[in-house]
Amino acid sequence: MDSKMQKDELRRSVLEEIAALPDDYIARSNVELLHNVTSMEEFVAAKTIMLYCSVKREPDTWRIAEAAFSSGKTVAFPFCYRGGLMEARSISCMSELRPAVLGIPAPPVDAPVIASHELDLIIVPALTFDKAGYRLGYGGGYYDRYLHNVRAITVGMARERLIKEKLPVEPHDIAVCHVVTEEGIY
Repeated sequence: MDSKMQKDELRRSVLEEIAALPDDYIARSNVELLHNVTSMEEFVAAKTIMLYCSVKREPDTWRIAEAAFSSGKTVAFPFCYRGGLMEARSISCMSELRPAVLGIPAPPVDAPVIASHELDLIIVPALTFDKAGYRLGYGGGYYDRYLHNVRAITVGMARERLIKEKLPVEPHDIAVCHVVTEEGIY
């Protein structure tokens, strides 16, 4: 089985795992993830961060964004274009986000663009990560393309129950610097 087919099959399996997670576990892990991310040295030191806007049962990034705003950080979110391209755009509060590509909230089209070299920290989404920092995303390739051009510290957030020992890796895949779960940091 080739790597793409392996990833597609794994995606289906992980989505089923996510759907089966108990609500109380989701709530508890969100609280611990918030604490573990915001207490990281790299988060505390970062002046400009990029987060993804969590939806459904993804690890909660909304409270992390609020913590970043409260700390006086510049906060950016992805602004996606069809074809798998995206850029970071800053906002000053979460209410500025609007439904965009794939229905995921994003900054408005006139929000200031933050060049990738200006980002200190990027919180990267995924369905799951492995212990080496490789991710299994949703398959759109947005982050795979974007991360090739950044120097920022990259952090993946995942629920501990979803972490895999080893994911299939393709040449274009880039591992994040740290994977944070509710139980700690890899």
